[in-house]
Amino acid sequence: MLEQLREEICEANRRLPKTGLVVLTWGNVSGIDRAQGIFGIKPSGVDYRKLEPSDIMLLDLDGKVVEGELNPSSDTKTHLELYRAWPEIGGITHTHSPAATSLAQSGRDLPCYGTSHADHFHGTVPLCRALTPDEIAEDYEKNTGLAIVDHFSREGINPVHVPGVLQLHHAPFTWGKNACNSLDNSIALEMSARMAIDGLLINPGMEPIPGHILDKHFLRKHGPGAYYGQQES
Repeated sequence: MLEQLREEICEANRRLPKTGLVVLTWGNVSGIDRAQGIFGIKPSGVDYRKLEPSDIMLLDLDGKVVEGELNPSSDTKTHLELYRAWPEIGGITHTHSPAATSLAQSGRDLPCYGTSHADHFHGTVPLCRALTPDEIAEDYEKNTGLAIVDHFSREGINPVHVPGVLQLHHAPFTWGKNACNSLDNSIALEMSARMAIDGLLINPGMEPIPGHILDKHFLRKHGPGAYYGQQES
């Protein structure tokens, strides 16, 4: 099972530059085997084109490396805190994609303006606060994860229904059922951000999508009554 996990995480990371979400090594994808309590993540600074499944670092939920010879991603502790807090998620993607990062850097959340957004996120993708100097000095990456978890808890946001966040002055994180699904949500977030920015240039007074249309588009793809796509036999 862990070899399969490594292969999926490797493939998701290899896809990152092809999607246009990252340049250089500005991003990472992780995935978790919940049954074994082991998650895998891209090693720090390794070229996506040279990445092999055997390079994927495996860690337990205490953050201890259990397999691998390289240094795990510098964002590992952020991923770890999200996995600890939200047992429903199975994969996490972090990028510095241009449109979503532009919103994060400008201090804007991402309301749902249309059905493309609603297909993936049940409402606004929130803006999470920046870290304090003390939080950065203490443990920057861990406290990034804790700040995200705290924001969702305080605001009463379901992380399964809104699988993404924008962090002020930083960039987006998304998550999903597995590594590849978390990457799909990053693609959806970036496209939704781009369309929102373009729409606001055309019409600065653009209003968010009405609630009944938001609900219809999200719930037809997610939840017990979902009917989009092919049903598994």
